[in-house]
Amino acid sequence: MPSLVTEIPAADPALVEAHYVARLAFETDCWDVHEVMSRGEADFVLLDVRGPKLFERAHLPGAINLPHGKMTERRMAEWPEETLFVVYCAGPHCNGTDRAALRLARLGRKVKVMIGGMTGWADEGFAVAHGLQNA
Repeated sequence: MPSLVTEIPAADPALVEAHYVARLAFETDCWDVHEVMSRGEADFVLLDVRGPKLFERAHLPGAINLPHGKMTERRMAEWPEETLFVVYCAGPHCNGTDRAALRLARLGRKVKVMIGGMTGWADEGFAVAHGLQNA
């Protein structure tokens, strides 16, 4: 008799590969963002999509505060069309990144969600910045 793990057969390796390639096209994680930012090699714009008060309290170094409700065609025109945006919010309990990703996609912009948000960043032990100053 199969266990709870094996009662549903594992997917074919080609399906597993396709699934994870697709998933990584939509998201990145705190470690990868930190690594790239700390090397000064950011090839994306990091957007904190929380409100200004939360941003002032703590945010990722190098982030720009831009709540999803403020993402307009006019505002996004500040960046070239090929710009990749990485969005984050408070953490897994917050759907701000989903709303921001949807808004950016509807504006024809490339976007990835940084899974974990501020909670994941803190769990990794990475430093945060304070104040209203955008990077």
